[in-house]
Amino acid sequence: MLATPIRFTAPSITRPVALDVGRVVFAALNKAELAALVVLLVVVRVAGLTQKWWAFCAILTLVVLAQGAWLIPELAARTDIIIAGGEPPASYAHAIYSSLELVKIGLLLFLGFSALAKRY
Repeated sequence: MLATPIRFTAPSITRPVALDVGRVVFAALNKAELAALVVLLVVVRVAGLTQKWWAFCAILTLVVLAQGAWLIPELAARTDIIIAGGEPPASYAHAIYSSLELVKIGLLLFLGFSALAKRY
């Protein structure tokens, strides 16, 4: 979350280049998140955790899928417009993506601390 806004402050990088790099990075990150999500779901299943865990994992799954299937392609299309020299119409896609990132962080922190509390 820190590298993305900092990238735009580099004096030698243009906005289209920064957006193009961001598009590639976020697409790869989403694939890594999907793989990590599968591992998490397997661990929750093997550990025989409660319905509460499955509910939080379901929310996490919806967030990751929404980002990958809807928001990343939407933001990539906006990037294509900018790279082509245009200016895309106003959109809430970036704000929604960022908000879902905060939801993910909150869920992962909650799940992590809950797992630690059960262990100790």
